[in-house]
Amino acid sequence: MRPYEQRFSWNLDWNLLRTFIVVVEQAGITAAANYLGLKQPTISSALKRLEETIDCKLVDRRPNHFSVTPSGKILYAECNSIFGAISQIPTLIGGLDDEITGHVTIAMASHVVSPHFDEVLERFNERHPKVTYSISVAESAEVLNRVTQNRTTLGICLLREPSPHLETQILFREFFGLYCGPKHRLFGKTGIRLSELKGEDSVSFQTDIKSGPLYSVTGLREQAMMKLDPKGISSNLPEVRRMIISNIGIGALPVHVAQKDVNLGDLWQLPPYRNLPSVDIYTVKNSKRSFNPAEVALLTMLEVFLNNTPLKLRTYF
Repeated sequence: MRPYEQRFSWNLDWNLLRTFIVVVEQAGITAAANYLGLKQPTISSALKRLEETIDCKLVDRRPNHFSVTPSGKILYAECNSIFGAISQIPTLIGGLDDEITGHVTIAMASHVVSPHFDEVLERFNERHPKVTYSISVAESAEVLNRVTQNRTTLGICLLREPSPHLETQILFREFFGLYCGPKHRLFGKTGIRLSELKGEDSVSFQTDIKSGPLYSVTGLREQAMMKLDPKGISSNLPEVRRMIISNIGIGALPVHVAQKDVNLGDLWQLPPYRNLPSVDIYTVKNSKRSFNPAEVALLTMLEVFLNNTPLKLRTYF
């Protein structure tokens, strides 16, 4: 059957899906009503109609309790994909002129510093000056969610392991070293022994956990016999850097990113200096997404660059 011949999709009130998304994201009927500027009974009625149409319970509501059922979680994920695809329609239709136009969205982890990627963006912008952009920073898990849900053109993030449902390529490889700030007792010293870091406080990234993509960085703290539990954590590199400079603790940073602060006298690298852990940063895209002409052009240029530039040249020490 063709999509419009199927009774379910034909009879479904698609506005109910939009309301359901808001209910889930606002974590409640009252909050969703306030967000949409509607009355609470209206939202409750819409949710009830949707549950009757789907023929299953989507939300568990009790006094002082709100949770999304397993069926509701599946529907929410599908709704995000649907609305992600619909949001592309204006740019898909509007980008059919000879000159490439359209909007490109990029979601990336906070510590993505790649001169090569910046060069691709620069060349692409020179070639297609009417294209517009939005770039957001999020945790790697959230970047993957946005790509999966068709909410972004391209994701750039860390991966614990490549996703079988998404197309991934290594953008660059970086190495992490330990650093302290100007107020630390070891700042500016040479010939520091690894044993001198024993028992020191540390700061780190939220993804520096056993199941996270930065778990290899944990080995640096263990090797130096620093305190295992970080005194401060953040998902944002500038904030990890801030905690290091503020002497809250010693922290691991990408060596090529921290070098500028080392040259400025804001950071000092500590041992170990060899066999540092490497971390791969990936580009991630969803092949099921309907890309507009601007997105196709950028992704093509980026893929050509990655295929023609050896990883060795994209490895930053």
